[in-house]
Amino acid sequence: MVTVPSGRVTLSDRRTRRSWPVDLASYRIGAYPVTRAQYGEVTGREPGAHDSRCPVGEVSWWDAVRFCNQLSQREGRRRAYRLHTDTESVEWDASADGYRLPSEAEWEHACRAGTTGPRYGELDEIAWYRANSDERPHGVGGKRPNGWGLYDTLGNVWEWCWDIYDAEVYGPYRVLRGGGWFDEHWSCRASVRRRSHPTLRIDDVGFRVARSL
Repeated sequence: MVTVPSGRVTLSDRRTRRSWPVDLASYRIGAYPVTRAQYGEVTGREPGAHDSRCPVGEVSWWDAVRFCNQLSQREGRRRAYRLHTDTESVEWDASADGYRLPSEAEWEHACRAGTTGPRYGELDEIAWYRANSDERPHGVGGKRPNGWGLYDTLGNVWEWCWDIYDAEVYGPYRVLRGGGWFDEHWSCRASVRRRSHPTLRIDDVGFRVARSL
């Protein structure tokens, strides 16, 4: 886990053409996406068929929040999420010290690491994407980290965030960030947003964990 300093990030929505600043307190976030090995150790299941050091894929948003709760319980921390499967809803207890998904603003702030451009370095040096990935995921930490010590925020796998993408148009769909191993270079930028239904499992979608301080 890496401690991310407080700061401000500006998010934007292409459909509404709206931008808004978000002020963030300091928090902690995984230096790497959760790997297949880590996911298997906590849940007893390793989705996919790639090397255990690869980021876990084929996990839904619901799988990710359950993992966060299981990891919290394993370490004796207070769970961040209350899951209501009957209504297919989740409550986030912001006062909990347990693991959780980063908010969209936290994800982008951590990815940028104080930079303002589309990427924190040359893409081939920092990310696995379609041009260099051989169309498969790779072990985490194989590319150069950003200035705050985070690896693979761009490329390798898309990462689930806590936020709903656009409730007015897409209902419960959740935000994905970062681009993946099968994506072209234009998808691997700090500001790019994608969406998916929280129940879907996709081979190039994983996540990293965060914790409030």
